[in-house]
Formats: sequence, structure tokens, C-alpha cells
Amino acid sequence: MPAGPVPTRVAVIDIGTNSTRLLVAEVENGALTELERHTTITRLGQGVDATGRLADEAIERVLAAVAGYRQAIDRQQVTETVAIATSAMRDAANGDELRRELRERHGVEARTISGEEEARLTFLGATGARPPSSTRTLVIDIGGGSTELVLGAPGTAPDFHVSTQAGSVRQTERHLKEDPPAQQHVADLALEVQLIVERAVPEDVRHSATTGIAVAGTATSLAAIDQELEPYDPLMVHGYVLELGACERMLAMLATLPLEDRRALPGLHPDRAPTIVAGAAILVEVMRSFVLDQVETSEADILHGAALAAGS
Repeated sequence: MPAGPVPTRVAVIDIGTNSTRLLVAEVENGALTELERHTTITRLGQGVDATGRLADEAIERVLAAVAGYRQAIDRQQVTETVAIATSAMRDAANGDELRRELRERHGVEARTISGEEEARLTFLGATGARPPSSTRTLVIDIGGGSTELVLGAPGTAPDFHVSTQAGSVRQTERHLKEDPPAQQHVADLALEVQLIVERAVPEDVRHSATTGIAVAGTATSLAAIDQELEPYDPLMVHGYVLELGACERMLAMLATLPLEDRRALPGLHPDRAPTIVAGAAILVEVMRSFVLDQVETSEADILHGAALAAGS
């Protein structure tokens, strides 16, 4: 009997505005088996909104994280490595400096992807394990520098996407300068996000979504906070339904807490505490704008989409 196809072992490094992440997975016949996953809060987008440049210390944080990931990739005997960079690298004038250092120090070729490709890979990752359907599905990916809004039907390519400037790091730096943040400043942030979303997405498109999937650190953190998970358990987070009312209550609670108290909250990684208020406000405003009473939380996101694309 002939041997079956050999799974492709893929590593994906996602260099985001707030975190640098690694996924090592085996991909076979369009299915993904996760082998190893890590997240490091590196805050690459520190100050980019104001200066247009990556800070030296932020670059070093990313390089230190990738040094550890390089060891994991070598240990797992990966056959293909993909490194993608999103909002902060797109926006920064000195993004080439980080790309050069990644290549020279760690042998990692990082590619800055367009908003369109980011949307495609995010949608593929979030919906790839679902059966094809005609359900109009909104995928919400709240990052540090931008929020991707992608709409389509599982099993097909998305037919609408937009990359907005409503990122949790960006909005924190713009609006939340006090600890805890002033109520008016949180309201100002929410209003800006509402206007960003409504200007970026036509009303008929917003009202066409019948279900929502929220990916990435803000959504998974809120799902863990809502369940008071200690320690964090991805199996309890993946598929968890976040109600709009619960998100509004968590936002109100988080916005009253000083940073150190947010760091101590069950379910919230301490390094996400500085930006979780802005992230929660973004999710609430997106859900309101798309008239969604609830969204499903997903641990599968652009990492999984990039791995599926590389292994196909």
C-alpha cells in the first residue's frame, strides 16, 4: 500500500504591534494540528503613531523574542518558516532595519503583508476548521495598531475587508494617559472608534453580518476574564460566547481599575493590562456598529491562516 502524504511542519512568526507570536503546526489535507504556540508582549508599536518610527528598545524586544522562537523552530525540525509583520511595520519608516536584523541575527525573513492579505489569512484562520456555509460572518481582529474587519462566508474568500486605525496600543497612546483613565477619555476613545468603523464600513455591509468571530488577545483576554480563568485555559476560551452586555460590563470595570489592579485580574495576562481598556472599548464599538449581540471567541487567527496557506 503506498504511503500517504507526509504532513508539512510549518512555523509561523507573527510580528504584531503589541505582541510577537509563534505557532508550530503540522498541516495535512487542509487540516492543522498545533504542536507549539507562544506569545510575547513586545510592544513594537510603542510610539509609532506619534513618531512614525520603531523605537530602538521595541526592536530589541522583538529580536529577543524571536531568538527564543528560533530555538523552538530548530527543535521542532520545521520544514518551512513564515514570518509576517503587520500594522506597526507597515506604518514605520524604519521597518527595514528590523527586517535586516531578523535576517542577520536569526535567519528569519520577515515579510510585511498588505491589509488585504492580512484580512484573507485572518479569515482563513478563524473559519478554516468550519464547514462551508452561507452564513455572513464577521471576523474581528483587534491588534495593537489596527483592527481588521473581515466579512464573508466560511469556505470561501472574504468579500469585504478593511484595516482600520482602531488599534489597542494606538488608541491607548492617543486617549488614555491617566491611571486609571478618566471616564471622559474612555468616552472620547469610544467615540473615535465608532466614527472610524462607521466611516470605513458602509451601513448595509455592517447590517449584513449575522454572526461574529473575535480573534486575538483582546477577545481571548475578555473571554478569560469573563470566566475568571486562573490559569488561562485556551480550551475554555476557544468557542466561548462573549455577550455584548458582558463586554460592556467588563469595559466599565476595567476602566475604573488602576494598572496594577488590572495586572492582577484572573484571566488577564499582566502584560496586556496597559491596553485592555482600549481593546475592550474597540470590541464593544464594533459589536454595536455591526448590531451583534454576541461574538464567538476563537484561538485560531492569522497564525493558523498563514500556516494553512504555507502548508497547502
